[in-house]
Amino acid sequence: MSDYSIRTSSKSISAARILTSSGFGLLFDSFDVGLLSYVLVSLSKQWHLSHTVTGLVASVSMIGMAVGSALAGSLADKFGRRSIFLWTLLIYSIATGLSAFASGIGIFFVLRFFVGLGLGGELPVATTYVLESSPETVRGRRVVYLEMFWAFGSLVAALVSFFVIPSAGWRVVFLIGAIPALYTIVLRFALPETPKYRGLQKRPSMGKALKQVWSGGLARRSMVTWILWFVMNYVYYGMFLWLPSVLSDKGYSLVHSLGYSLVMTLAQVPGYLTAAWLVEKWGRKRTLVTAMFLSGLSALGFGFAQTTAWLIIFGLLLSYFMLAAFAGTYIFTVEQFPTVARATGMGWAAGFGRIGSTLAPFITGWLLGAHLGYGWVFGIFFAVMIVGFIIVTTLGYETKGVDIK
Repeated sequence: MSDYSIRTSSKSISAARILTSSGFGLLFDSFDVGLLSYVLVSLSKQWHLSHTVTGLVASVSMIGMAVGSALAGSLADKFGRRSIFLWTLLIYSIATGLSAFASGIGIFFVLRFFVGLGLGGELPVATTYVLESSPETVRGRRVVYLEMFWAFGSLVAALVSFFVIPSAGWRVVFLIGAIPALYTIVLRFALPETPKYRGLQKRPSMGKALKQVWSGGLARRSMVTWILWFVMNYVYYGMFLWLPSVLSDKGYSLVHSLGYSLVMTLAQVPGYLTAAWLVEKWGRKRTLVTAMFLSGLSALGFGFAQTTAWLIIFGLLLSYFMLAAFAGTYIFTVEQFPTVARATGMGWAAGFGRIGSTLAPFITGWLLGAHLGYGWVFGIFFAVMIVGFIIVTTLGYETKGVDIK
């Protein structure tokens, strides 16, 4: 099997087509998450929301993502990766489009839950799909390339927010996010089910698949990946959803806050590219734990930065290492489980991790509202990341070069 294509029973599907069709789903996922962080700055002023309520808006999305990740992962092992991917993307598209017409915070809460439901479900299913459709020798690199679409989505969100929100308002950007996502569904219809999934002799029930990931030798792997996802989600969403607001609170205007956030976002792509090279050279675990440790140090530096120059420097380092760590998280997690329960293992780990992303925006908003200080707030992110670093370093299982069944 070549690096550039996979054979199906009737045709050859190029790697570029697999990555593009699957990756655009992640791009829109990232676009929405990044978009929300910018929208919250404008929304909180227009609807006069406190820090605590603003944090709750983000947390509702994460609750939806938690449910979506676990549910879609289990469904994908039972009914296939392709069909569940399509359903999750459709739910996201409709809910995002309707968000543009929200008349108050109540309906906005409801719609954000369904947006999260679609987003959370799509991420583990797309990752599983690309892994199972890739040659063994480059599967790690392929998965990281897939996750790189997340960085592109963050960049698009920053660009759209920078140019659209100040002039046209926040409602327009939700419409921009919904319409292209519908086209991705059309692209995804052209792809077949993965060879590994089609080759399964028996597909277990959802309950048996979940029981399997917590039995025998997989229990330790599940524990490590669940903790890993909690840590990564807590730190990432706690910091990046609040990044424009933090800059705004430090005295920068909305335009300058969005502009500085855009500059910081540019570091995400090289972070992914570095991880794509290292996971095949160094290994999944070593790449992951190194990026986690350096992300923690960057968070600490950002929290104590006093000048614009240092804010941007540490913001760039934070984006670079944090996204490299997330790239490592995806490939590290999805390779821990066998095909028969892979989407379940991936989905439930990601779903449990969403508890971290649910708590982080709210807790961060509460801490900022209590005037604790950015040094303390980002010091907490550093401490949480170091805990995850220690657990993965001591208990994590390396899968580089291991034949996944």
